[in-house]
Amino acid sequence: MEIHAYAKINLTLDILGKRADGYHDLVMVMQSVDLYDAVNVKLKENTSISVKSSSALLVDDESNTAYKAAKSFFEYAHITDKGAEIEIEKNIPMEAGMAGGSADAAAVIIALDRLCGTGFSDHQLWEIGQKVGADVPFCITGGTMLAEGKGEILSQLPPLACFSPAPAILLCKPDIGVSTGRAYSAVDGCDVSSLDRPDAEAMRTALSRQDITGVAENLGNVFEQVLRINECESIKNAMTDGGALGACMTGSGTTVFGIFCDQTLAQQTCFTLSDTYKNTFVTHAVDCGCRIISDN
Repeated sequence: MEIHAYAKINLTLDILGKRADGYHDLVMVMQSVDLYDAVNVKLKENTSISVKSSSALLVDDESNTAYKAAKSFFEYAHITDKGAEIEIEKNIPMEAGMAGGSADAAAVIIALDRLCGTGFSDHQLWEIGQKVGADVPFCITGGTMLAEGKGEILSQLPPLACFSPAPAILLCKPDIGVSTGRAYSAVDGCDVSSLDRPDAEAMRTALSRQDITGVAENLGNVFEQVLRINECESIKNAMTDGGALGACMTGSGTTVFGIFCDQTLAQQTCFTLSDTYKNTFVTHAVDCGCRIISDN
């Protein structure tokens, strides 16, 4: 089975504080976009799990999220006589704040649910995904959602993918990356209450009204204020100078995205930024986290 595993962006990202279990309480408005990894999963008649990737940067051992997803699925389903062969064609940059590893894990869980005929509900698939990573439940369902708790409490929001005309979403990742661990360590070292907080409710209202200007005006990510990455700020300025209604960093960074009503301006700004940054893409919102492409 081949599945396209879509990247995500954070229209808003707020951190309320650190929890007793070491995670952080979050309030995020998350959105799937049509930049994807192609994930192929083959069911095996033995218990081995293998992962191969097109990226030399991706570790293909038991620490890989796709491997963890397969293991979590088989344990949850009490399947003890099957394994999986997983191949990943990477397009989503790493350490980019776009949940590429979580998307791959989500694709593996969805594929194995189909291949094994288990027919789990979304909530059951989310339970499996939670054991792999906080973003995996969102990546399983995707679209436009409010994520709370550590990211596992999900509520559907009015879909950005249904806006007409469809906005272009320009993504640009500089060569530098930030690990999730480093980003949250930086948050733990500051006074979170002193940060400007994005307004998830205002974002919900803008989405419900299909108000793309309101969406752009309410973009916000507290990691921007904590990490203070000059290159990200320069990319944001280039996007707004190029015609973006608004621009923001996604996740724990370092990808910046800009929202454009004018597709031509988005392409022109993409062309300008791609002279410096190879990981620059014009994308659009999609209404799902994963899409089955072939089921043989």
